[in-house]
Amino acid sequence: MSQVLGLWERLRGVPGGVRVFSWGFTWKAPYFRSVRPRFVQVSPNYAALTLPKRRAVLNHIGTVHAIAVCNGLEAAMGALAEATVPAGKRWLPKGMEVAYLAKSTSDLTCTAETDPDTWTAGPDVPVRVKATRDDGTVVVEGTIHLWVTDKQ
Repeated sequence: MSQVLGLWERLRGVPGGVRVFSWGFTWKAPYFRSVRPRFVQVSPNYAALTLPKRRAVLNHIGTVHAIAVCNGLEAAMGALAEATVPAGKRWLPKGMEVAYLAKSTSDLTCTAETDPDTWTAGPDVPVRVKATRDDGTVVVEGTIHLWVTDKQ
């Protein structure tokens, strides 16, 4: 079990554990602090987090900025990758393709999902990502491509 997945499993049932996990994740990868992700699920092949709509991530029209949404999607992908990557392998993001489908007018749920067999078929692993408003409307969806290779 990966370090990230083990930490999630230990903390998710403890009062305040999800907050501690989310803080620890952003401490290890500080760039994600800008969107203040709150993880709701971390497991092999799936991760989800909430991205709060707050002033620091708004654009000029009062919606969550597209790049802030992409940061949330990349954080979800990173947690999924850490929880899923086979022992002896490492991953690096190599590209992101997203479509902006609707305005981000509320808190968002960012999800990342993969098929289990892609991790052994690699080295290119596509991760499906999606950001959804509180009302269920998908605002951004796309794919983050990972390069999965042997650790050196």
